[in-house]
Amino acid sequence: MSANKSNANKSNKSSKSNEKDKTPTVNAMRELSIEKLVLNICVGESGDRLTRAAKVLEQLTGQTPVYSKARYTVRSFGIRRNEKIAVHVTVRGPKAEEILERGLKVKEYELKRSNFSETGNFGFGIQEHIDLGIKYDPSIGIYGMDFYVVLGRPGARVSRRRKSQKKIGFNHRVTKDETIKWFKQRFDGIVLNR
Repeated sequence: MSANKSNANKSNKSSKSNEKDKTPTVNAMRELSIEKLVLNICVGESGDRLTRAAKVLEQLTGQTPVYSKARYTVRSFGIRRNEKIAVHVTVRGPKAEEILERGLKVKEYELKRSNFSETGNFGFGIQEHIDLGIKYDPSIGIYGMDFYVVLGRPGARVSRRRKSQKKIGFNHRVTKDETIKWFKQRFDGIVLNR
């Protein structure tokens, strides 16, 4: 009787393994995800316009923006070295996905091929921040902004950690074509060949 049970168990196990072999497995380590979204407004001068641009980013993200300084003096632009000329904020997690969705809706989910970098990141700009659903405030005005999206795979920390830093292999790095494919699948986006 015990021999019959063991034979029955073996046949059940083999039928289960056949079922698993039929479905294509997806490697969870190969899936792309948004690591971060950086929103940038470059005003080109310090002062009142820059603080108003910071208010726009704070309204949009709910985070305190950081000021960026000029690297060197450019007389023709009227900027001096170390003068605050831009504001940016880094957003991660579900909030980043929600803001990116709103930004792509403004662009009608249409990007150029040149918007995508060779390292698997992409960026685009919008002309008016009020298109994102922020109410127009006459005291602030209208600002355009840049969106920069960094994509990554699980395991990328290996190249950034402090101890035992290693390089990521070429087959695990994010490429331009993989990012374009992810963008088309995730957002039903259109990539123009320009």
